[in-house]
Amino acid sequence: MKGTNDLSQSTWKRPLQGGRRLAAWALLIVGLSAITWIVLGLTNNEFENAVSVQRGVLSIGVALAVALAIVVLVRCLSSWRNLKRLLLGIACLGGLIALFYGEEYVRGRFAWDQFKSHWEAKGEKFNFTAFIPAPVPDDQNFAMAPVVATTYNRILDRDGHRKSPPNTNVVVLLQMPLEVDNGGPANASGNWQKAISSNLEPWQRYYRKLALTTNVFPVSAQPQSPAADVLLALSKYDSTIEALRQAAALPASRFPLNYDSETPFGILLPHLAPLKGCAVVLRLRALAEMEAGKSEAALADVRLALQLTDKIRSEPFLISHLVRIAMFHITTQAIWEGLDKRCWTDAQLSQLDRQLSTLDFVADYEAAMRGENACQVATFDFLRNRPSALASIGDSMEGGSARHGDLGGCVFPSGWFYQNQFRSSKFIIEHFMPIADVNKHTFSPVLLNQATQSLNAMRSTPYTVICRMLLPGLTRSAHRFAFAQATLDLARCACALERYRLAKAQFPATLDALAPQFTEKAPCDPIGGQPLHYQTIPDGAFILYSVGWNETDDDADVRLGKSGSVDLDNGDWVWRYPETGLPKL
Repeated sequence: MKGTNDLSQSTWKRPLQGGRRLAAWALLIVGLSAITWIVLGLTNNEFENAVSVQRGVLSIGVALAVALAIVVLVRCLSSWRNLKRLLLGIACLGGLIALFYGEEYVRGRFAWDQFKSHWEAKGEKFNFTAFIPAPVPDDQNFAMAPVVATTYNRILDRDGHRKSPPNTNVVVLLQMPLEVDNGGPANASGNWQKAISSNLEPWQRYYRKLALTTNVFPVSAQPQSPAADVLLALSKYDSTIEALRQAAALPASRFPLNYDSETPFGILLPHLAPLKGCAVVLRLRALAEMEAGKSEAALADVRLALQLTDKIRSEPFLISHLVRIAMFHITTQAIWEGLDKRCWTDAQLSQLDRQLSTLDFVADYEAAMRGENACQVATFDFLRNRPSALASIGDSMEGGSARHGDLGGCVFPSGWFYQNQFRSSKFIIEHFMPIADVNKHTFSPVLLNQATQSLNAMRSTPYTVICRMLLPGLTRSAHRFAFAQATLDLARCACALERYRLAKAQFPATLDALAPQFTEKAPCDPIGGQPLHYQTIPDGAFILYSVGWNETDDDADVRLGKSGSVDLDNGDWVWRYPETGLPKL
């Protein structure tokens, strides 16, 4: 009979009706939503609203899944037999989930603890508190000087906690802009890498033209020399710089940062930008003082700028060290021009060299990497307790990817955080830290290239997904520290050569002649560890250079990129002056 035939049909051949039809459509839509979400998550998200679309699709899929669950639950509750099956199924599923989470936790925790114990036995530290600078008395603390405190006490209290609301009455005294609305002259401050000296005339014209419409900078009634007009314009900052000079004489420095923050990446560092700005002002002042024949004042400003780079050296943050490097490069232009103009005496050069000798960017790289590793360990501990914060952490990472942001809203097993923590710390210690050899005082471009290749080859799995967000931002750090160290060695060697010239009326035939009177030992190239390349020029000058990141002697060839900036990956890192007669860049 027809009814009998209908009952004998296979379940798969029966027409979908009622709840089964709803369930089928819901499963189809949920499946398509999941596939769309995965595809969007794995692509580069090149269109602007990709992440919003991804989240919208996921939300629709979740809503439909909830609706389906409600329908199934209602149908099951209508029958005691079905209810028992449902409860048994839920119990089995819950058990499997608990077993999965427990197994992943044990595996992840074991891998991390074993790795941590191994390296702690070798003296490595993973606790962020071990890298926090020790407190210092206020009367010895540079950061507590009133002129310096204005850099942070607008938004932070004495313990580094955010003020709410901010104190809008605080004026940041160390914000000393050279221009109004970025309207100053471009490329007027020179570029020592290209052997280009500064030009004060554009600054003179700028300040005099600006005085026609505003009184932001003082100017004389009649034009003076470019140096005199620039110094007059900058005289508005004289009292601030003098107060800063007195503060810099204090023996210690520890900014009141919120080291008790749940994650180091949430600590505010409002003092970094004003300190970098101070280096810019001091450079222009020093350049103008040199041109005006005020060599002692120029040296004092150069030394003050170098002192400021040392005031944030103890901070356990990579960004603090990168700002220090930027400040040093800003100051290097003034050092280069001071030597070019031969405006300093032997005693002044000796003072400058002693100041430079306190810098060591090889050791700083190792300290920065250790601090960065501890920061990441603390961040993983934070994320393990608050996985929803993963999206904001990912967005804040240099080179990070926002496409994994939705992972923060998912149920991310604790064991996966441990696995990522283990792999991230292992990569920093085994790949990034060996790039700098403190004993040999060198950097290895080969090891950095290998580290970059290993990072690019790292598969995207639940055990590495956060690593791939955090680690890419570290790949260029060693390059920046290496160039800073090479610049430092070139500057110190150039000071010793100038001192030799003052004593002997000529430059030496080799760098070995500088020791021990003008330097403890002949400086070596931080790339490769060989002596710096040096040759005298027939007109009584010299050329000095490092082989640079490509580890190849390119005969003092400075390469330029498409934008006209110096290509630090190719060519040599050269210290030379315009009057050497060498081809201008």
